[in-house]
Amino acid sequence: MSLHDEGHTVAGWTGTAIATVGSGLLGWGVCAVSVPALVGGGAVGAASILVTWSLHLAGWGKPPGPRPRTQWPLRARDTGARDGHPGCVGCRLAGRGRRTGSVLEPVTATGQAEPATARTGG
Repeated sequence: MSLHDEGHTVAGWTGTAIATVGSGLLGWGVCAVSVPALVGGGAVGAASILVTWSLHLAGWGKPPGPRPRTQWPLRARDTGARDGHPGCVGCRLAGRGRRTGSVLEPVTATGQAEPATARTGG
């Protein structure tokens, strides 16, 4: 019985399978001295990155770090993927990363920041 989250996800397994095919094609291109096989292997490798990223953003990947035990099964979708994962480079590249540190201040029609009492109702 495993006591930790190994991170096996649909995105991870699919990307690994596609990358394995691309690596095999690259290896065959090296052995056969075939430029088209090398280019094709590189293209399949790049496609594996894009497919894995797309599946991660669709909720079939996992955020960085451990997940709750209920999300350990392979077919468990990540419901937080739509908002983006904190610290996830893939989510930030897609514009989904959660931003921290900056607080937006409401402004009036004249462009001035509203007084704090107006925001708190006091």
